Amino acid sequence: MYFNVRGGAGDITKANTSARLQDNLYLAVNSEWLEKAKIPSDRSRTSSFDGIDLNIEKNLMQDFADFAAGKKELPTVPNFKKAVELYKVAKNFDKRNADGAAPIQADLHEILDLRNFADFNLKAADFYKNGFAVPFAFSVEADMKNTKIHSLNFGGPSTFLPDTTTYKTPAAEKLLDVLKKQSIKLLTMAGLDEKDAEDYADLAIKYDAKIAKVVKSTEEWADYPATYNPVSLTDFEAKFDSFKMDYFLGGLFTKKPERIISTEPRYLDHAEELLNEENFAEIKAWMLVKFINGVAYSLSQDFRKAAFPFSQALSGQPELSSGVKQAYHITNGDFGEVVGVYYGQTYFGAEAKADVTDMIHKMLDVYEKRIRENSWLSQATKDKAIVKLRALILKIGYPDKIEEIYDRLQVDPTASLYENEVQFGREQIKYNLEKLYQDVDRTVWLMPGDMVNACYDPQRNDLTFPAAILQKPFYDLKQSRATNYGGIGVVIAHEVSHAFDNNGAQFDEFGNMKNWWTDEDFAEFKKRTQAEIDLFDGIEYGPVTLNGKQIVSENIADQGGLTAAVEANKGEGADKKAMQELFENFARVWATKQLPESIKTQVSIDVHAPGPERANVQSQCQEEFYKAFDVTENDGMWLAPEKRVVIW
Repeated sequence: MYFNVRGGAGDITKANTSARLQDNLYLAVNSEWLEKAKIPSDRSRTSSFDGIDLNIEKNLMQDFADFAAGKKELPTVPNFKKAVELYKVAKNFDKRNADGAAPIQADLHEILDLRNFADFNLKAADFYKNGFAVPFAFSVEADMKNTKIHSLNFGGPSTFLPDTTTYKTPAAEKLLDVLKKQSIKLLTMAGLDEKDAEDYADLAIKYDAKIAKVVKSTEEWADYPATYNPVSLTDFEAKFDSFKMDYFLGGLFTKKPERIISTEPRYLDHAEELLNEENFAEIKAWMLVKFINGVAYSLSQDFRKAAFPFSQALSGQPELSSGVKQAYHITNGDFGEVVGVYYGQTYFGAEAKADVTDMIHKMLDVYEKRIRENSWLSQATKDKAIVKLRALILKIGYPDKIEEIYDRLQVDPTASLYENEVQFGREQIKYNLEKLYQDVDRTVWLMPGDMVNACYDPQRNDLTFPAAILQKPFYDLKQSRATNYGGIGVVIAHEVSHAFDNNGAQFDEFGNMKNWWTDEDFAEFKKRTQAEIDLFDGIEYGPVTLNGKQIVSENIADQGGLTAAVEANKGEGADKKAMQELFENFARVWATKQLPESIKTQVSIDVHAPGPERANVQSQCQEEFYKAFDVTENDGMWLAPEKRVVIW
């Protein structure tokens, strides 16, 4: 038996072909797959998502090989020729290997030649504009309280380890030792003396530990509205004494903004402690270690191999990917929207788009019905929620136009891969900074068409469903409607639910952060949100324990998504068998086989619960699940009614 109040006992990362649906939905559906599934040697997991991604990767890699060889005529997609040119540059390992560390020497010495903190003050703006890592971060984003305009956001830098919580684990010392050895190896390959390289690595790790004490954890970042903390320019610059922030901002903008949005108030309060003359040697070393580990991927095969151990320690991935595969992924990364449009036009059918669009509208109708019939909301809040629901903008398949940034990127076939990548980085930073005094373009897509994912953007109040996710097991024209509801139906309603999760609920139909709730309704919502936190908090999954607060927004979306899909299925007259098909496919889409190291890293930085737990725990909260499979209190999937969480 699998008795567990939270979704099936035992280690559900391992197959159990004798599991009953009534005891463990996920294992009953996926154990045969878990036994047969093989994790590719250059990946750290395989899953339903990854299976689709691998197929896309295979098709697009072949397409790029054919385009590069002249065997296939280039499509008319804007900027696609540039993508093929970059692919050729990235694939040319004869040149990459012959160049060795030569392409990075000038930039490497920009850091090495820093003399003191005053010198850093003078050059920091240029470092930032040229894509070097500096110990803070700026970005121009839509203003949360007026999404027609942009604001300048400020926060701390990323740390060496995946999350601040990782530093408190027994694995931290070992991981940092791997990074230290890797950094020393890379710096010596770049021409530094080994003793100097070792000193730089030690100082960098020492400085990183200081940063890790004040930057936000993933759990803190999961509270999206808490990142909005406007500070006047005068008060912001006053937080810095040793570092000349006024001079730095003057180097970025001809007209400085009147205020800055501090996404990390704690970091801002400690900025002077981190950015000062006393810490100069550590700052320089940290920038150097960030630089060498960040650029190694664009150099020779030897540099790629030397930069692999730390990534391998974090993910468990057995082998480095092939050079030709890396060339494709670099191209897909730099020209994502361009490649996504090509993928959508080539592999996504009009019939499927029409059918999925119809499903989305059905799910929106179901959602509106559920809001109208909601038992714990006042009429005033219901009315506002429906206004927001009906204002949602749909983005399905791939965009009609490609964002302007891709017109600006230029590929030099005679230059090194590193030089091309640096130019791209500079142009992207310039493009972002230029937005500060421009209106927000609400037509921009957050995801390319070949990404196996979907998303909701609270500041645009839009839903994006890339072409790539609209295939089996999520969706297929030949699958039953019930099966599709258990896949893409849940995905659709999941993204809709993000408009009403603990973060999205604080934004209105225009994407502005604004309270549209009555006090009583929001108090009840917070109570139910806490119940969702408690539902997942402390669940053991393989080598980790889940943090309910960190993953609550995605769990609220899962709850709303599955509930709406079940209701839509019922609305089409689903019988018991059809409801079984829905829950079985819901479990199937979360099929996952993952290396322990990868699980540890993912759970430390991800705001999603592991797929298997999403399948089991959310199903336990659905009354129709119990009816479909005749689950009783004697079965492992039974969850007492008072513990089931229902929000949307």
